[in-house]
Amino acid sequence: MALGFKVSFVELWRQLTEAGYWLLPIVGMWLPLYMMNALSWRVIICGSGDCNISYLRLLKVTISAFALNYATPVGLLGGEPYKILEVKDSIGAERASSSVLLFAMMHVFSHFWYWLTAVALYVLFLPVGVVEGTLLSLITIFCVAGVYLFVKGYRNGMVMNVFRLLHHLPWMGAWARRFSEKNADRLADIDAQIAALHAQQRRSFYVSFLLEYVGRVLQSFEIFFMLMLFSKAEASPMTFVHAFVILAFTSLFANMLFFIPLQMGGREGGFAMTVADMGFNGQTAMSVSLLCRVRELFWVAIGMLLIKVGNKPPTPSTKR
Repeated sequence: MALGFKVSFVELWRQLTEAGYWLLPIVGMWLPLYMMNALSWRVIICGSGDCNISYLRLLKVTISAFALNYATPVGLLGGEPYKILEVKDSIGAERASSSVLLFAMMHVFSHFWYWLTAVALYVLFLPVGVVEGTLLSLITIFCVAGVYLFVKGYRNGMVMNVFRLLHHLPWMGAWARRFSEKNADRLADIDAQIAALHAQQRRSFYVSFLLEYVGRVLQSFEIFFMLMLFSKAEASPMTFVHAFVILAFTSLFANMLFFIPLQMGGREGGFAMTVADMGFNGQTAMSVSLLCRVRELFWVAIGMLLIKVGNKPPTPSTKR
């Protein structure tokens, strides 16, 4: 699966300039996606008790949290603590921690199903050779194992098991043992709330999962529009299949490099490999990846600005 393409930066600049009128719908379509993320989080919060946090506040925190996740030095580690700090005074530290953990789990859980769907679409609609078949088999095994671990975590809780695993790691083992012993009751309560969402609040669980999964599918339209723009592809179901698979495998590759701020280089490499594998040229791959970066940086800037907006004192409530 050799890439073997040369990029003309003059042509790339021309294509991006012509794409200016596409920038607004491509950037704007992420607002509905963030709205679905915030609604998914709110469903989880309301499923565990009283919820006196406004949806607009959760939307603001969600956008800012994703911006922090993209921009933090370690990569994808800044948003969750920020979300807990923003809502803990309204619903209590334990419910805040469990709701944020549950949302993060649901976000990853929906990704596994999205990647499995992409594998199925690839097998059904695209030619599969020996190399592609091997990679698809490995991806399927990885995703099925991930789904199994998450389902087990939803049924029995996950936090205590994670800390037991950390006990055996060098450098972190001693800290993890002290922390888990000191906060055993809190961690057990968080695990109980995780298990309760799956066992007792089935409707909240499935609604939250559906919102996250549909959000992944809608995100494919971003690539769909770009393929029509840069490669002059037809607005056909097959083009959407290409967009779906490109986004899925690019996100899989980029998430493997989660520790890199802005997943710099990982996402571009993912686009280059998957777009080329779909039969599009290197110019299209570079144009798509750069326009995605423009959209991403725009929402990072919006999220950072929103951190300073609307920070009113929370309304006290009964904490659980």
